Amino acid sequence: MNETVHELIELGEEVATALSEHRPVVALESTVIAHGMAYPGNVETARAIEQAVRSAGAVPATIGIADGRFVVGMDDKRIEQFATTQGVPKVSSRDIGPVLAGGGLGATTVASSLVAADLAGIPVFSTAGIGGVHRGAQTTFDISADLVQFTRSRVAVVCAGAKSILDLGLTLEYLETLGVPVMGYRCDDFPAFYCRSSGFRNPQRIDDLDAIARALRAHWAAGLPGGALVTHPIAEADALDAQAMEEVIERALADADAEGVTGPAITPYLMKAVSRATEGRSAAANRAVLISTAAVAGELAVAYTRQAGVGGGEDR
Repeated sequence: MNETVHELIELGEEVATALSEHRPVVALESTVIAHGMAYPGNVETARAIEQAVRSAGAVPATIGIADGRFVVGMDDKRIEQFATTQGVPKVSSRDIGPVLAGGGLGATTVASSLVAADLAGIPVFSTAGIGGVHRGAQTTFDISADLVQFTRSRVAVVCAGAKSILDLGLTLEYLETLGVPVMGYRCDDFPAFYCRSSGFRNPQRIDDLDAIARALRAHWAAGLPGGALVTHPIAEADALDAQAMEEVIERALADADAEGVTGPAITPYLMKAVSRATEGRSAAANRAVLISTAAVAGELAVAYTRQAGVGGGEDR
């Protein structure tokens, strides 16, 4: 039987039990299921991500919208539904109200998943790569809602940096302006999704997850709003060459400009261009990084929860 901790949250049975017993939980998005790989690869990948969280000692909570509520902890039947239903809308933070009110399905992005995780009391979330400041944002003002949501939801985001199609230098500058902590777990450089380095440094490097968990608790104990980013790069064996990727992205941006592709259409356009240029290797890298970040998020959730019983301060 599912339980409710908020009128807009429906907890899956396993997640409800874990939260009631103060065991570690990791929130996961559903856009990767509804808008990622084709069926049945999307289901297989969703299960592999969840298994990575479990292997680390935490409980996975895949989030979606259905029947007017956030479902936090989708079961196999619900995951299958999201994977096979055509036209499930992608829901960012600004879309939450209308989609909840409409009563249909909605696939949560990073931003909307953070809203649900915060409402449910889950302090750790995992994704492959965050959104950020787009190239040319000086004129388009195209900046992902993810960045603003980091200042609103008390959730730590474990990721492999931001997508390489973005302006990663400006993304880091904007995160600094917003006061969002960025901590590199065992990495000096801010990762770039498929690539191990963006060429920019992480503001902080911390090599111990217990220390990162303490930093998160200190951040929130100080009354600071929002969450933090914990970055960890894709494994070297799975990574794509940064210079080759940059060349592909520059060509794709020129093509998009020539074709008049702008706004929300630019990201899928660029991602498809990258996939074509890498002959599918980007899809394999995407899957690998989704799983590796989920494993780190599971370990961080375990460390964070463990500290609640040893003077770690207020628990979530």
